[in-house]
Amino acid sequence: MSEECPNDQVRLLIVDGHAYAYRAFFAIRKLNAPDGRATNAIYGFIKMLARERSRARPTHILVIWDGGLAAERMNLLPEYKAHRAEMPSDLEEQLDQIVAYLHAANIASLMKEGCEADDLIATLARQAAAAGFRVVIASSDKDFMQLASPEIELLNPNDKTGALWGVDGVESKTGVKPTQIVDWLSLIGDTADNIPGVPGVGPKTATDLLRQFGSIDELYRRLSDVSSDRLRVNLQKSAELVRRNQILVRLKDDLSCGVALEALGVRESDEESLRPLFIQWGFRSLLHDLDTARLKRNDFFPEPTGAN
Repeated sequence: MSEECPNDQVRLLIVDGHAYAYRAFFAIRKLNAPDGRATNAIYGFIKMLARERSRARPTHILVIWDGGLAAERMNLLPEYKAHRAEMPSDLEEQLDQIVAYLHAANIASLMKEGCEADDLIATLARQAAAAGFRVVIASSDKDFMQLASPEIELLNPNDKTGALWGVDGVESKTGVKPTQIVDWLSLIGDTADNIPGVPGVGPKTATDLLRQFGSIDELYRRLSDVSSDRLRVNLQKSAELVRRNQILVRLKDDLSCGVALEALGVRESDEESLRPLFIQWGFRSLLHDLDTARLKRNDFFPEPTGAN
């Protein structure tokens, strides 16, 4: 795990928008604008985004939003993500306001109808890495561990150290390499996405199997080498499920996003657009930060007092 990004490389921070909005909403239980509307998710999102930017120190930034469930995954497993509760109305009402903040802050935001955020993130991350960027994905979703590489790292908000997880971090956490994460998740399943795994196979057993066999393909070629009779039978009975899970878990990285990487460069916020939003939401501390930043700029670049 690395603690910070180097200063000599372009760095793209990709933020999992819905994940952070949910996290902000539940982290701050009560916060309202002067007109009574809920603002807890807006405020929490702004503060969390600032924290992740200070950790990753990006030269480029993008927030990606879910555009719906992938049809291919739904066809394979109609119950895919079906157990998730409906978004709280108080949160849903704040999403457009968060996007309004991003627009005023000159931070790019992307949502594509019918595309899951995870797939868009995978596509942009790999495109950016191929273009010479170092990429940091801000999300707690374990699916992103399959993307970890020397060029792509993960920033998990649950990790209080703020460390960036790369290849070594993923292997330390799971016991398997990023290239084995799809197989690892296919064996254990993913309760967050309502994907069942092989009965009796948890993370440790899956790790032991992949350390022994290397891959699911090799595991099923040498199934007779599995020492436990019960485990061998469960694996044999679950062969079709495991193969289906591989398709469900593997992130798509070949979508058409319509985003130019060079357009994602970090820019100064539009203070005149932010100010009325902060006033509307009653964010006095953020208004104070705007005023403080303006005063500092004026100290460095004092306004002329008269013509020469």
